[in-house]
Amino acid sequence: MKLILILIHSLVCVTLILIVLLQKGKGADMGAAFGGSSQAVFGSTGAMSFLTKVTTIVAIVFMLTSLGLTILSGKARTSSIMRDVNQTKAPAAQTSAPAAPPAQQEKK
Repeated sequence: MKLILILIHSLVCVTLILIVLLQKGKGADMGAAFGGSSQAVFGSTGAMSFLTKVTTIVAIVFMLTSLGLTILSGKARTSSIMRDVNQTKAPAAQTSAPAAPPAQQEKK
């Protein structure tokens, strides 16, 4: 299951990259529009193009596969190399107080 989801996720990633690279940026019309009206530059762009719709669908699939992979990896069992090792007690610490430093004698 996880392998199939990883393969789908990889294909969706490559597809999303290619679709985004095929699209024309919003700022591409900016240089040609200096003489035109401001509505053409900053206003509505009309109906969504086919590539924009496909990008939205592929992005949703990408997010869903990412979420699925996250859930599957969170449920994975964790193993430890220390599972079969017996615990030992640490040696007891010394209970006696350290010796006090010698008192300094006053010079006269």
